[in-house]
Parts: sequence; structure tokens; C-alpha cells
Amino acid sequence: MPLTANDVGRFEASRPRLEAIAYRLLGSGGEAEDAVQETFLRWQAADVGRIEVPEAWLTKVLTNLCLNQLASARARRETYVGQWLPEPLLAGDPMLGPAETAEQRESVSYAVLTLMERLHPNERAVYVLREAFGYSHREIAEILDITEGASQQIFHRARKRVADGKARTEVDEAATRRIVEEFLAAAAGGQVESLVRLLTEDVVSIGDGGGKVPARATAFEGSVAVAKFLRGLFAFGKGVRAVVGGMPEVYAWTANGDPAVVAVMDGRVVGVMCLEVTAEGIAAFRHQVNPDKLDRATARWAATDHGEPLFGAS
Repeated sequence: MPLTANDVGRFEASRPRLEAIAYRLLGSGGEAEDAVQETFLRWQAADVGRIEVPEAWLTKVLTNLCLNQLASARARRETYVGQWLPEPLLAGDPMLGPAETAEQRESVSYAVLTLMERLHPNERAVYVLREAFGYSHREIAEILDITEGASQQIFHRARKRVADGKARTEVDEAATRRIVEEFLAAAAGGQVESLVRLLTEDVVSIGDGGGKVPARATAFEGSVAVAKFLRGLFAFGKGVRAVVGGMPEVYAWTANGDPAVVAVMDGRVVGVMCLEVTAEGIAAFRHQVNPDKLDRATARWAATDHGEPLFGAS
């Protein structure tokens, strides 16, 4: 039986939540959209009149589609060129989902999305549904076809694995811009000592070019090594030009709730650098320059009043 306007409306009311779940599970805006569209096709084919709790049904279908996708994604990433990082979402993107609690904001941070790559797909699903969306363990058990006790055990294990690698400190919007501006001033000034003072001793710098844009296959580690790399990247713009093929406009921004540097050329986002900030200093730089993972950021940027760049392009 064809869907009624009311049936379509019920699905569309759930779409933002479904997209936010899928993004946290997959780390890709494009793949999240595809998973939600496939969920709609399943909804379209179902006898929706017999579905007592549409939200639960849709969440179950979507989550299991994402789990299947995660299994194949792991195999694809074994042949991925260089480091793999999630697709960044710029401030205001609705796919970032709920942000009322610290747990919700943290679950979509770039650092935590990267850490969740360590989790087994089932661990990731339980962690996301519980931590970011507040599903009960009984509800999660029904979604994943496991026991309530198993859901509790998986959640505690997943939360510990994420917490062990987590160093993030929440900062407000004003502090975010100040941190990025201070970092860029030090990097563009070419003074390694000034940069080192902003970093933790064990800071890391990771780049994802996907084999399409130059990016080091292994991470830079340690404050001196990272500071030298960043000086080479930003001082006089030489390193940036080499990576993106020209001199972009550079902005202080926010991505996934983290302080970020956004590089833009001719209206297209060509790089997003997320900073992981702690009380001791900047603990990590994660650079996304793979053009395949920046389409959504470019669309969001075009719809944003982003003001004047800090430097570049002139």
C-alpha cells in the first residue's frame, strides 16, 4: 500500500534524529544520508499501519543498516591511502544532532569520532544510542537483538575504551576563536618556540588526504616535531600552497564542536583542521583535506555568514 502523506510526515519528523545517529555511527555525512534514505525505502515497503512505535522501528532498521555498512567499511579502510579520519561537520550543521548535554556534544566531537573507530560495530552502536541519544538498555537490547545485561556490559566497555583515549576540554565560542587565532599567529610567525608553548608534550598531528591531496601517511608526534611541521605548513603559506594547490583564505571556526581552522579557495572548503584542546594545551591536530569528505562542509560554508578571513588569498 502506498504511503500516505501522514506516513511520509512521520518519517520526515524522524529524519534529523536518524541522520544524527547515522553520522555518529559511520563518521560520514554522505554515508549517513544514504543509510537514512535506505531506511525510508524500508519504511515505504513496510505495512506501516502495523508498526506500533515508528520511532523504535526506524531506529532499529537504521542502526542495523549502519552496522552492516561498518563491517564493510572496515575492510575498505584496510586499503585506504594514508590515515583515515571522519568527515568534519561545520558549526550549525543539523547532522550534528542534539547538543544539550556534555555527553551529546562530546559524542560528535572529532576526537571522539576518531576514537570510536577503535570500537567493534556493536560497541559503537550501544555507545552512541546510550551516550548521545539516551536510549535505555532495554530499548537498545531490542534494537540490537541482545539482552539488556549484554547492552550494559557493552556500554561500560565501550565508554571505558573511549575515555582512555579522551583528553577534550569544552571551550566557549570566544575561547575557541582566541585559541585558533593564537595558534595561527604562532604558526604563521614561524617561531617554533612560540608554537611549542601552545602544545602538550605528547601532541599528535594527523592528516587525511585520501591519496588525492598530499598528507603524511604517519602522524607527527611530540611538541617539537608537530611545531616544526605546523611552522612549515603555515609560515609564509608555502606548506598550505603545496597541499591545496594555492593560497586559500583561512578562518577561525568550529567543526564538530571543536576549535577549527577552515581553509577556503574560490568558495570551496579545501581543508578543515580540528584542534583538540585540553587544560594543558593543544593535544591533537586532525587535518581533513580529502576533497571527497569536504562537499558537505562546502555547502554549509556557502550558507554561512563567515565574515573576513584571518589571512590568505590576497
